[in-house]
Amino acid sequence: MKRRTLTHLRAGGQATGHHHHVYVVLLEPLAARTRKVRAENPGRDPLMPCVYVGMTGLTPQHRLANHKAGIKDAWVVRRYGLRLLPELFEHLNPMPFEAAVRMEKDLAEDLRRAGYTVAGGH
Repeated sequence: MKRRTLTHLRAGGQATGHHHHVYVVLLEPLAARTRKVRAENPGRDPLMPCVYVGMTGLTPQHRLANHKAGIKDAWVVRRYGLRLLPELFEHLNPMPFEAAVRMEKDLAEDLRRAGYTVAGGH
């Protein structure tokens, strides 16, 4: 997966503000049946999991709890979210806000290319 954004910003000497995270939530397979998710993933591999990619200034665990509680939630996570997939994102965190914004998009693109059905990642 691409890590050019994070490497570039860390090399620039930004020592403070590294408290943002990207995260990946495993979704129930039913999420892949929704029109919006299918439209965003035309090349998906039906055998690969359906996931949601997001970024937050909170811990990924706290952010998932907020999604499930309906606090600034993504409908797909509130309805279909199962658990975090730390093996896909832990090595990237924490990072500055600017890096997290770009890394969210990069991570979503990388997972789509790998065949995952991806929601979020804007």
